[in-house]
Amino acid sequence: MLPQGKGSTQGKSNAGETNLVSPIHVKISPPFTVRPGSRFPPGATVSAEGVNFCIFSRHAKRAELLLYAAADSSMPFQVILLDPELNRSFFFWHVFVEDLPAETYYTWRMDGPSDTAATGRRFYPNKELLDPWAKAVSDTLWNRKPVCSEQDSEARSLRGIVVEPLPGISTGAMPRWKEPDLEGAIIYELHVGGFTRHPSAAVAYPGTFAALKEKIPYLQALGVTHVELLPVMAFDTQDVQPGVAARGLRNYWGYSTHSFWAPHPGYCIDPVRVTREFRDLVDALHAANIRVLLDVVFNHTAEDGETGPVIHFRGLANDIFYHLDVSDRRRYLDFTGCGNTVNCNHPMVTAFIVHCLEYWVEILGVDGFRFDLASVFARGDNGLPLANPPLPWAIESSRILSQVPLIAEAWDAAGLYHVGAFPGMAWSEWNGQYRDVMRRFVRGDPGLVGEVATRISGSADLYARDERKPTNSINFITCHDGFTLYDLVSYNSKHNEANGEDNRDGSNDNLSWNCGVEGESVDPAVLKLRLQQAKNLLAILMLSRGVPMLLAGDEVLRTQHGNNNAYCQDNDLSWFDWRLTEHNADMLRYTRELIALRRRHPSLTSNRFFTGSLVPGRDRADITWHGRRLHEPLWHDSQARILAFTIAGQREDEEDLHVVLNMSDQPLGAPLPSLRSRCWHLAIDTAQSAPADIFVRENQMPVGAELYPVGPHSVVVLEARA
Repeated sequence: MLPQGKGSTQGKSNAGETNLVSPIHVKISPPFTVRPGSRFPPGATVSAEGVNFCIFSRHAKRAELLLYAAADSSMPFQVILLDPELNRSFFFWHVFVEDLPAETYYTWRMDGPSDTAATGRRFYPNKELLDPWAKAVSDTLWNRKPVCSEQDSEARSLRGIVVEPLPGISTGAMPRWKEPDLEGAIIYELHVGGFTRHPSAAVAYPGTFAALKEKIPYLQALGVTHVELLPVMAFDTQDVQPGVAARGLRNYWGYSTHSFWAPHPGYCIDPVRVTREFRDLVDALHAANIRVLLDVVFNHTAEDGETGPVIHFRGLANDIFYHLDVSDRRRYLDFTGCGNTVNCNHPMVTAFIVHCLEYWVEILGVDGFRFDLASVFARGDNGLPLANPPLPWAIESSRILSQVPLIAEAWDAAGLYHVGAFPGMAWSEWNGQYRDVMRRFVRGDPGLVGEVATRISGSADLYARDERKPTNSINFITCHDGFTLYDLVSYNSKHNEANGEDNRDGSNDNLSWNCGVEGESVDPAVLKLRLQQAKNLLAILMLSRGVPMLLAGDEVLRTQHGNNNAYCQDNDLSWFDWRLTEHNADMLRYTRELIALRRRHPSLTSNRFFTGSLVPGRDRADITWHGRRLHEPLWHDSQARILAFTIAGQREDEEDLHVVLNMSDQPLGAPLPSLRSRCWHLAIDTAQSAPADIFVRENQMPVGAELYPVGPHSVVVLEARA
C-alpha cells in the first residue's frame, strides 16, 4: 500500500477519462495528489487547496473514493484507496484531494465483515455508495430496480457532487424573526413541483425552485405568512410499488429521502447549482415577508426493507442507522409503513439529524420544519417508546434550532400517537383531532358542539396542562395526504384506481360527505351546497385559535377526482391548474378576504387560551358561548348541530365578533347580542352567493334586527362597529 503523505498520487487513473469535460466545462486532469485529510466535517468540503472527503463507517475495513468527471461518466477518472492507518480517525474515513475542482462527481465503496443475522452489519464491496452528507446529488444514471438485487451496480448509482460552499445567513442578509413560535401565522402547504408544472402556470422552468419564485406575488396576495414545502431533500422518484411503476407512475410527494443535506435535483435547473437555486428561492420569499418551513422525512429512508436498494446507510452502518429485529438482525423493524425505520436516538444518528437541520437553517435560510411521522423519534434501539427520547430534546435544545418553529406529525404507522403529548417543550403538532371533529361537525354529525368549541378555542385540553399554548396546535382540514377540500365535499369514498393498487391504498375513513351525489355532478343544488360546505370549513379554520394550515389549491377548489393518496400522480391529477384562479375566482376572493379578516383580528390569532373572563377595558368576556338562544350553549344536547359564540376585541380599535355555526339542515333565526354604542355588521354569510358571501370591512352593511336568519349548513360572522 502506498503512503499518503503530501505529494502522494495514490489511486489510479482510467485511460480515456483524463481531461474529460463536465456539462459545465470543468477540466479534469488526474491523477490528483492526495493527503490524509480530516474527519470534520463529514461530506465533501471545498477549500482553496482542494476538497476534503469524509464518511462514517464504524466497522469498515477498506474504503475507496471514486471520482467522476460528469454525471454520466461510465468510469471514474481516479479511484483512491484509503489507508486505514492514515485515512481513518476513530470511525471516520477521510482523504484530501489537492486542486480537485468543484463540480466533480463522486461515490464510495466500503468493505468489512458481514454477519447480518447476528450483528446486522452489511457490506457490499462491489456497490458504489452515495455520501449521506453530500450537499448535491445526481440521479442521472440511477436505476432502482437493478440496484435492489445483489448484482454490481456501479453504473447505476446515485452520485454526490462537490459544490462550492454558500456563505452563511447573516443577520443583515435576511429578516430574523423575533420569536420561534407561530403566533399570527397562516401556513400554506404546497408541492414545489406540482405548483408550477401545469402548462397554465406559464413559467420559464416548470416544476423548479425558480418557477416557484415567479408565483410569489400570488402567495402575497393570498395573505399567507408561511409556505410549508413538501419534501425538497433529494428523494427517489422511482420508489413505488411494482404495479404502480408498471403504469409509468413515480414517487411524486417525495417521502422517500436518500440525501438529507441536498435539495432535490428534480427541482433545479442546473444540478450543480441546486443549493444556490434553493437559497435564491428562500431569499425571494423572505423579501416578500413569507417564511419557509420544510416537510422533512427522518423516520425512514429510500433504502426500504430487506429487498430494497443499497444506497448508503445499508452499506456504511446498517446496524447503527436502522432499527433491526433483535432475534434476526437481517430483518428491519418497520414503524413507518415504508420498509425501514431510522434509529433516530442512536447518538450518531441524532447528531446527523441535528447537524443536518442546522445546515438548512444556517446556510440555506430555512425558517422551520414539519417532521413526518415524528413519533418515530420517541423509539429506542428496540423500537419501544422512550420516556425521554434524546432526539426531540436535542433538536429543540440546539442553539440554532431553538430559534425556529418545530412541528411534529405526532404519530407513526405502528400506532404510537402523541397528539397533545409529543416529547419536549417547544414542539407544535399537527392536530389530527381538530381535523376529524371539524369534518364530522360540518358534514352534519350531531352532538359535537362541546368538542368543536374546545378545538376552536385552541385545544386547551391537549396543550394547557403542560403550559403549552394555542400555537402548539396546527389546525387543518385537509393536507397533501387525503382528499382535497373540494373532494371532501364531493366524495363519500376514495377512488384511487389510477394508482394501480386496486383501490387498496389510502385511508378508508375520510369523514367526508358528498352532498348527495358521488363525484362529479351538474345538479345546481348539489354544486351550491358543496361550495357552501367548502366555505364553511375554511371559515371555521380561520376563526379558530391555533395555527391554520391551508392546502395549496383548496382556495380554488382543486380536485383529485376522489383520489386520496396521490403520492404517485405527477400529472394533471395533482398539479395546480392555474386556470382555476379564474374559473373559481369567487372562491379565491372568499379565501383572500377570510385570511384578511383573520389577520386584522388579534382576538383570533392571540396565543392565549380563552378564559371566559372580562377583557380589560371592555364590558365583554373574551368569549361567550350560545346555542339557539343567547348564553345557552347546547353542550348536553346529543342532537345539537348549532354553535354560536361572541369574541371580544382585544384592543380598543378591534371589533367584537359574533359567529353562528349552523350545521343542521334547518334555517335558524339567530339572536344577536345587544350592543351599547355599536351595531353589528355582516362580514360573512356562506349561504349567500358571491359577492355577498363575504364583505371587505368598508362594504359591510349594518344589521339592525335582533335576529339574523342563518341558513342551513352555513356560517355567519358579524363585526361590531360604530
